[in-house]
Amino acid sequence: MGMRAAVVCLSSALASAAGAAPPSRGELLYRTHCIACHTTQMHWREARRATDWVSLKEQVQRWQGNAQLRWSDDDVTEVARYLNEAIYRFPLTGDRRAGLAPARESP
Repeated sequence: MGMRAAVVCLSSALASAAGAAPPSRGELLYRTHCIACHTTQMHWREARRATDWVSLKEQVQRWQGNAQLRWSDDDVTEVARYLNEAIYRFPLTGDRRAGLAPARESP
């Protein structure tokens, strides 16, 4: 590869890396404390316990407790939000702590 081609490749790589959004706090916490045991397959298994937004947060709270991480409620919410955006895609309703609107009642 010529010098010019190498510079173009390096410039493209740096531009792509610079344009990428930094990881969220939830993603950083998950990758630091959870991913060693909880691979993506864990979240897709049929017997998963997270079936909606509330139960997802409950599971994050449960596992951070089991690991004695002492996360704040905000940390639990951030990790649950990261998992929801990356994997689950549950509707975000009824959670005032997470800054979400309450679920609407049917008329």
